[in-house]
Amino acid sequence: MAEGQARSGIDRWEFYGGEAADGLTEYWYPVMPSRALKRNKPVRRKLLGRNLVLVRDQGRAYALDDRCPHREVPLSMGSCEFAGHITCVYHGWTFDLASGVLKAALTDGPNSPIAGKAKVRTYPVEERAGMVFAWMGEAKPAPIEDELPEELLRPDARAYWLMRESKGNWRYASENGFDEAHNKMLHRSSPWVLFRRIPAWNETEIIKTEDRKWIARRQREMHMSDQYPGLGRWPRFNFWQRRSRTVLASNAHTVSMRLPCLLRVIQPGRGTWTHFNWYMPVQRDTYRDVVAQVRWVNGWWRRLAWWLRHKTYIWVFHRHHFLTQDMAAIAAMPDTHPERFFRPDISIAAWRRLVEDEARRPPPRTAPSVAAE
Repeated sequence: MAEGQARSGIDRWEFYGGEAADGLTEYWYPVMPSRALKRNKPVRRKLLGRNLVLVRDQGRAYALDDRCPHREVPLSMGSCEFAGHITCVYHGWTFDLASGVLKAALTDGPNSPIAGKAKVRTYPVEERAGMVFAWMGEAKPAPIEDELPEELLRPDARAYWLMRESKGNWRYASENGFDEAHNKMLHRSSPWVLFRRIPAWNETEIIKTEDRKWIARRQREMHMSDQYPGLGRWPRFNFWQRRSRTVLASNAHTVSMRLPCLLRVIQPGRGTWTHFNWYMPVQRDTYRDVVAQVRWVNGWWRRLAWWLRHKTYIWVFHRHHFLTQDMAAIAAMPDTHPERFFRPDISIAAWRRLVEDEARRPPPRTAPSVAAE
């Protein structure tokens, strides 16, 4: 794609540059690890600009707006005085976890007339792969299995999760994840690639996977180094950096992206694990990096080996240095940064087009009827 073609395409991405800036509402999002949500211990989380309170009661997770409609005090400051309910710390307003309906106002007695006349919004919640997911939309929730990668739901999947907040808009974090060129420059100094040779540039095309759920980068040609007019050859490799063993097969899609904000990186060669990354909108200038690193293993000894490998190698080099470089670059971009596209930005253009053309929109709001005088 030529620079002018990419630039002209931006003009029609009105949804991506407007409503989508705050996040795509009609999707399931990972909120917190299941093990971190303890029984009857309210937890506050922010997602898509909304404050949620999460509670586990009798083994089940619930999510509600984190505000008491009486004086707007956060319900996450409250307690679970009764099974299946959450009570505001300020005046004892007590809400049903499943429906959000006010069941009692404790400091107004058991016959308080306000009971049943107030309500807080509740959000559908599901738990999969050791993570609590919440549906943030206005429409009926889509089946969560349709939105999560099948490989993450396999019974032999062993996932390790990481969640970190960073400055920047979720769209630019998603673009960075699927970006073709930044890996070849930004991560060249990362310890993760200390013993690897990163190519200078690739000839890439963007395709849809067979299940039509992902857009994927396919490398047609890889140039490990090249001669640049008037400058010389770049890059220069150290003798200890091994040559890439990755085979550019037509069916090898190692980097792919899907709605609402999910990246998948299948580790090449003998990596035998996959990196999943949600770039979850918190508010317009903040996103939460939600990472699941997964391997499919049976038997306690293989699970132990994966745990050791993850904690002593992947955790140190990949999660904490490689991803930190991404976060620093994303945080440095202004919300409406100027852009001049070049050829590798076909990946960014493809992602924007996917959001613009295929993302679910909230159902239209019904205007309130006005009674005739």
